[in-house]
Amino acid sequence: MDPKLGRMAASLLAVLLLLLLERGMFSSPSPPPALLEKVFRYIDLHQDEFVQTLKEWVAIESDSVQPVPRFRQELFRMMAMAADMLQRLGARVASVDMGLQQLPDGQSLPIPPIILAELGSDPTKGTVCFYGHLDVQPADQGDGWLTDPYVLTEVDGKLYGRGATDNKGPVLAWINAVSAFRALEQDLPVNIKFIIEGMEEAGSVALEELVEKEKDRFFSGVDYIVISDNLWISQRKPAITYGTRGNSYFMVEVKCRDQDFHSGTFGGILHEPMADLVALLGSLVDSSGHILVPGIYDEVVRLTEEEINTYKAIHLDLEEYRNSSQIEKFLFDTKEEILMHLWRYPSLSIHGIEGAFDEPGAKTVIPGRVIGKFSIRLVPHMNVSVVEKQVTRHLEDVFSKRNSSNKMVVSMALGLHPWIANINDTQYLAAKRAIRTVFGTEPDMIRDGSTIPIAKMFQEIVHKSVVLIPLGAVDDGEHSQNEKINRWNYIEGTKLFAAFFLEMAQLH
Repeated sequence: MDPKLGRMAASLLAVLLLLLLERGMFSSPSPPPALLEKVFRYIDLHQDEFVQTLKEWVAIESDSVQPVPRFRQELFRMMAMAADMLQRLGARVASVDMGLQQLPDGQSLPIPPIILAELGSDPTKGTVCFYGHLDVQPADQGDGWLTDPYVLTEVDGKLYGRGATDNKGPVLAWINAVSAFRALEQDLPVNIKFIIEGMEEAGSVALEELVEKEKDRFFSGVDYIVISDNLWISQRKPAITYGTRGNSYFMVEVKCRDQDFHSGTFGGILHEPMADLVALLGSLVDSSGHILVPGIYDEVVRLTEEEINTYKAIHLDLEEYRNSSQIEKFLFDTKEEILMHLWRYPSLSIHGIEGAFDEPGAKTVIPGRVIGKFSIRLVPHMNVSVVEKQVTRHLEDVFSKRNSSNKMVVSMALGLHPWIANINDTQYLAAKRAIRTVFGTEPDMIRDGSTIPIAKMFQEIVHKSVVLIPLGAVDDGEHSQNEKINRWNYIEGTKLFAAFFLEMAQLH
């Protein structure tokens, strides 16, 4: 038989088996209930220890965004702590030296090591690789935190602290699930690998290079890849994520000269860079959220009736969502419209202006040079390079009509493609069954409006099935002040991963 036909036949058979299982036409063995009960009981009894470990991890200010030596030292300390924990579980751990990060000012900083760890090498078992990151966004109590962001603080079952949900809590939940089997002297149902980095919030510096290098070594025996680095769409109902948007981040600079001007001396006699920039930014999107860049929607996948029905099936309490987001009114009135504009349509957001006066008080200055920052979230089948050309052409056209003597430069600082997966893959079925076991409900099958580049990277380089199994609730506030993870999500999420191991063993 032609090898290609053989692979196609195997894929079709796998999909048929999964569909039959989903419809209950025959059953696969269930994980041993006695073992599940023992593991769940262990997790419940040791939950305070798990919270204490999270507290120790949150206390490390592993900020990768601010390129300063103190935070970089904290990152190295964080990675060493995680490597030590995995070694104590019996894992073979390699902390891979990633060299130096070159900064725009010519300085350099060491990149924290990437952890590659392995537990088990039984050829009769499936091998699941978990990806996580231990770096965090900047946080300062003076920015509006109600508690010290680096002191995990429990209030009404909510564990507040930077990194609690993004991503230290989910990484620990996976490790906690492994530790439960170890403590009970039970064999792990699957072989487990870890890839853990410390630069995700800064663009995963050097990660793609390592994944490419290890695709035929560390990743050669991997069957499935799991990421837990996003949130549910509700406060109480779990979800599985099968797609994310991409991101093109732009900067548009308008310059008259390097020095600022006094508005009393020059106001009214020159083309002000800020006025040009405001006009440029105002030309990008209208008040309904529709992007005004010509051609931007041309490659967006057409909406089908089948897809609309998937949005109807998702549980989303609009009032709860609006209240938890502290938003008076959304742009759209129905659940389906909101989900579509979060997941399957592009969006454009204006983020800020560099070079403008933004301090308290009054200062009569005309900035001589300003840089506007905005991004477009991309969806299938938008192409990063095409979007870059469309945006540049549009801004050049708008700027030319102003007849300004200033100079304008458009640059794309970041270009990340969207990702979407096949929800009929084996591990999606295993994740659904594990969620039913732990939470007693079907998961919402969702996409994510944000960008998780590692999912697309694994899919394209390693060619393995990727699933996102989030643990955090919609109101966890990752990247924001008062980030938290609920104790319930953290502990039940640990059980979910343990159940997932067992389900993968049954279905592999």
